[in-house]
Amino acid sequence: MKNVVVDKIASVAQHNDLASELRLSKDIPCEEGVLIAAKVLNNKSRYNQLELTSGRMATVNQGDVIVGALGHRKALRGYSGHLPTSLRPGDTIQILNIGGVLGVCDSANPDVGAPFDCEVLGTVLSFPYLGERIGVPARAGSSTLDPDAGIKTDGVPVVAMAGTCMDSGKTAAACAIVGRLRHLGFHVAACKATGVSLRRDVLAMEDAGASETMIFSDFGIVTTTEANGPELTRALLTRLANNKPDVIVLELGDGLLGAYGVGAILSDEAIRDALTAVVLCANDPVSAWGGVELLRKEFSIEPAVVTGPATDNDVGVQQIDERTALPAINALSNGVALGDMVADLLKERMS
Repeated sequence: MKNVVVDKIASVAQHNDLASELRLSKDIPCEEGVLIAAKVLNNKSRYNQLELTSGRMATVNQGDVIVGALGHRKALRGYSGHLPTSLRPGDTIQILNIGGVLGVCDSANPDVGAPFDCEVLGTVLSFPYLGERIGVPARAGSSTLDPDAGIKTDGVPVVAMAGTCMDSGKTAAACAIVGRLRHLGFHVAACKATGVSLRRDVLAMEDAGASETMIFSDFGIVTTTEANGPELTRALLTRLANNKPDVIVLELGDGLLGAYGVGAILSDEAIRDALTAVVLCANDPVSAWGGVELLRKEFSIEPAVVTGPATDNDVGVQQIDERTALPAINALSNGVALGDMVADLLKERMS
């Protein structure tokens, strides 16, 4: 073991209560969620921040010692990379996302530039055995995921945000709905079920008025996939429903055709049965039409409303109405109307 003083602890390590001085091991299990310390080797002017465990964004600088979690990412806009098969101190890996996922970068979107390179220092150790100096690899998450667990919402309505792509307005829609429902007297819980570890979106939902929030990384999953997306969603909804909120707002990160498991979630009959309403978030009228077609034909889901950048002006709203026969409401400029529409759907369900 050796000691190291770290400068920044990424939010993916949220549940580990780490101090600034840590003990490291040179033995590194290359498994998703294992926390490692690494030294940043270069500077960047774009995509150069790290979300800390406090939720604050901090600029990363050359020479910083950071803590993140091993994992992979398959992003349309950003970095894509894989989990390394072996690591030892001195090896180089990359920061794959703002939440602190570390892996081997395979490709980068030109908009974000080349990633941060980092020198691996070692595995972060935790000491769970009281009075003993036996360290074990620290891991992301506060609890483990039961892959065989079912879903039990006890009749709590669930409003899901599904998007056509990254940055299609899902979090903005979720926050508008959470905020309006809270003003109308609803006790709202919220969660994010898919994507890559980053707490920014659920923190925004808390700021909007959600009394309780969760994210998939609470279960130690750094990046969601088709294999674990459904079980994560079942676990999140069940856990939040235990506290008897009036409604759960569920954000499905990434897009309907992405690699993070949204399609597998919507294909799960038990999850579909738990959904009271699905809000489609779309970047443009063509993706709005395609998203509606996917939901209707592949998942047998009739979306309640379309929002997102496709509804930024009356032209898009009119095209969506003509092509899909669905209402289109912009979450940024008309969030109250979007929330009122969802509230009416919930009242119909409760009556």
